[in-house]
Amino acid sequence: MTQQSSTKTSRRDFLKLGTTTAGIVLAGGLSVARTAHAFASDQLKVALIGCGGRGRGAAGDCLNADEAVRIVAVADAFERQAKAAAEMLKQRFPDRADVPPDRVFGGLDGYQKAIDCGVDMVILTTPPGFRPMQYAAAIKAGKHVFMEKPCCVDSPGFRSLMESNKLADEKKCKVVVGLQRRHDDGFIQGIKEIHDGKIGKVLFLRAYWNGGLIWVRRREDLAKSLGREPTEMEYQVHNWYHFCWLSGDNICEQHVHNLDVCNWVMKGHPVEANGMGGCQARYLGKDKGVGQIFDHHFVEFTYADGTKMFSQCRHMDGCWGGEFQGAHGTEGTSDCHGGPAPEPGGRRPAAARKAQRKAERKPEKKVNVEPAAKKRVGSTVQEHIDLIEAIRKDQKHNEGYYGATSSMTAVLGRMATYSGQIVKWEEVVEKGTSEFPAQLAWDAKAPVEQDQDGNYPIPTPGVFKPY
Repeated sequence: MTQQSSTKTSRRDFLKLGTTTAGIVLAGGLSVARTAHAFASDQLKVALIGCGGRGRGAAGDCLNADEAVRIVAVADAFERQAKAAAEMLKQRFPDRADVPPDRVFGGLDGYQKAIDCGVDMVILTTPPGFRPMQYAAAIKAGKHVFMEKPCCVDSPGFRSLMESNKLADEKKCKVVVGLQRRHDDGFIQGIKEIHDGKIGKVLFLRAYWNGGLIWVRRREDLAKSLGREPTEMEYQVHNWYHFCWLSGDNICEQHVHNLDVCNWVMKGHPVEANGMGGCQARYLGKDKGVGQIFDHHFVEFTYADGTKMFSQCRHMDGCWGGEFQGAHGTEGTSDCHGGPAPEPGGRRPAAARKAQRKAERKPEKKVNVEPAAKKRVGSTVQEHIDLIEAIRKDQKHNEGYYGATSSMTAVLGRMATYSGQIVKWEEVVEKGTSEFPAQLAWDAKAPVEQDQDGNYPIPTPGVFKPY
C-alpha cells in the first residue's frame, strides 16, 4: 500500500478494516498524527436509536464532542418520536444532522434498519430492556457503540451482553457506556486516591439514590397521540419506567450509577446480596394501575473479600433524599469524588451536588479536542470524546464489561429485594430467567397484565422466586 493509495481510503472503510494504526497505517507511510488529522476532516456517521429525552441529549453530546460527527439516521419504537428527534437535531445542528425521511425509522424493528444504513457508530438510548438485543445487533454488524446504562435488566440479558462484548473485541469495535462518572476528573482522581491507599483498607461502602416520585406516562395521552386505543404492549413501552422488563426497576435504571462507583472502588462485583423492599406509595391515587415496580429498596451487598456495600434507593415524596456514595477505610473516608464521605444519614452539601450535576450534564457549546492537550468538558460530552478518540486512534476500548457487571449488580440487588432471600451472583447469573416478552410485536402478549381490578402484579417477598 502506497501513501497515495492509503489517503484515498475512506474513513468508514478504514474503520471497517479493523487494522491497527501502528501496523497497517504506519507500514504505508502515514503517520499517527496525519491519521488523526485526516479523521477530523472526514465524517463519523452515527445513528440514534431511541429518541426520547436521553437519546436527544446523547445525540447532542456526541455532536458537541467532535466536528466530524454527523447524525444520519434515527429510530424509535414510536415513529412520531423519531420524526420529532430528527427535526430537533436538524434545527439545532443544521450542518451536521442529515436525516432525510427515508432514514427516519419507527417500529420495534426500526433499530435494525438504522444499523443497516451505512453508519459507523450507533447510540443506543432505548428503554434498557431492549439493550442486549440491540447491542448484539450493532456489534454483529461491526458498529462502534455508545449505549446508555443500565445495559441489561435480567440474567439472560447479562449473558447476552458478555457474549457481545467478546465479539466486540474480536471485531475491534469501540464501546462506551453511559456511566459518565468513569469519565469525570473528580471521580477518576478520587478513586485513584482510594486505590493508592489514601483512606487505608476499605472497610465498607454506602450507596444512595433517594428521591421523590418520577414521571408517569398515561394511557389516555398515548391514545390521543395514536388516535386510537393503544395495545397493552404499546402502553408498556410508552410508560416503560414502570415495568420491570423494560427498566429493571429504579435500582437498575438510576441507582446503577452509584453501584458502579462502588464496583470501581472494589475492582469487581459483589458475590452475594440480601435485602428488603416494596411498593408502598408509588401506585396510590391517580397512579393506581399504571405499573408494577417497587418504590424502595435496601440491599446489603458482599464482595469476594467480605467487604460490605450498603445500598439504598427510593422514590417517595416527602422523605429524606440524597444521591451519593461513600467509602469508609481504616484511615479515613471518601465520597469517591475527592472529598470526605457524608456522615451516615447525611447528605453532601447542595453546592457540591449542583456542581457535580453541572459537570456531568451541561456540555459546552464548542469543544476543542486536540490529541496532545485534550480539554475536559462535562462528563456526558467527555464520554463521547473518549469514544471518538478510541475510534480515531484504533485503540482497544470496551466499557461493555463493566457496564454489564454493574447492571447485573443492580439486578442481583433487585432479586434480593423482590424475593427476600440471600442470592448469590453465580446462581442468579446462571439460573435467572428472562423478563422479556416471548414475542416482540405491538399486538403480542405483554409480559405482565392487569388483573380484574386494573392493577399489575407487584413482586411479593417470600413468594417471588429469584430463579
